[in-house]
Amino acid sequence: MVILYSPRCLDYGAAGHPESPERVRSAVAQLHKDFHTWITPSPCTDEDILRVHTRELLDAVRTGAFADADTPFFPEIFEIAKLSAGAALLAAEHALAGRPAFSLMRPPGHHAERQRIMGFCYFNNIAIAVAGALSSPFNVRRVAILDFDCHHGNGTEDIFRNDKRVLFVSLHQSPCYPGTGLASDVNCRNFPLAPGTGPDRFLAVLDEAIQGIREFRPDLLAVSAGFDSYKDDPITHMGLEIETFHDIGRRIADFTQPGPTAPPLPCFAVLEGGYSRDFAKCVEAFVDGWEGHSRPRGRPQPAIGNT
Repeated sequence: MVILYSPRCLDYGAAGHPESPERVRSAVAQLHKDFHTWITPSPCTDEDILRVHTRELLDAVRTGAFADADTPFFPEIFEIAKLSAGAALLAAEHALAGRPAFSLMRPPGHHAERQRIMGFCYFNNIAIAVAGALSSPFNVRRVAILDFDCHHGNGTEDIFRNDKRVLFVSLHQSPCYPGTGLASDVNCRNFPLAPGTGPDRFLAVLDEAIQGIREFRPDLLAVSAGFDSYKDDPITHMGLEIETFHDIGRRIADFTQPGPTAPPLPCFAVLEGGYSRDFAKCVEAFVDGWEGHSRPRGRPQPAIGNT
């Protein structure tokens, strides 16, 4: 698996804020116990951002001319957010070239609407990557987005609502921030789940959601991977176990790599939320499930670089 990561994404943070550098730092350390191909991304361009956001939002992130209590301005956030979006774009490119890829970057993105910054998110990374794929030379006609973050991906839905080329599917706690995703509409299929939902119910709903994606017949699957449905996450109230994230990854692998008689479906994932002390273990479980096997530990690691 290709993992997109740059330590530059650790260079901002606010004391006491749950979306901290430590969450990604810990996940990188955990995943370095196993063998992956690590690639350092480059920032996206303004043009990449403007496929899904307004010029006003882009300029607001650049200058700090916005106000959201959860999403503060930092002096270098514009370039770091462009780097996170660039990693998502590169993850999609690797997927389309036949290499499953995971963007392990911050800030997250799925709450950022077309013209609104919110919920720890400045630019909508997965939306930027999907829009890039749809305009790429890879002949991508339809993209499905699976969002299993505990919070509804309101920004992604806002950007792609009524776009018949995109199917947006979200499993999320309700009631919960941001209070959206209560019903399905056209190309947006929402599965609100009660607080306390456990593994069996969550995975049954995920199976239903994946069946809907299968019927859509996408050329690419994009995954907003959030780990805040874990039972001990400090800002949510769901009941998933660490092993549940392995099961989520396994289901994605089974769907996208159905066997030798069917071509694989290109797939990439982008990190969203997850704030517990076990965050890194949840991420590792998901990656293990997605890769579909138990890997030997302690293998030599390639250097992080543009390879």
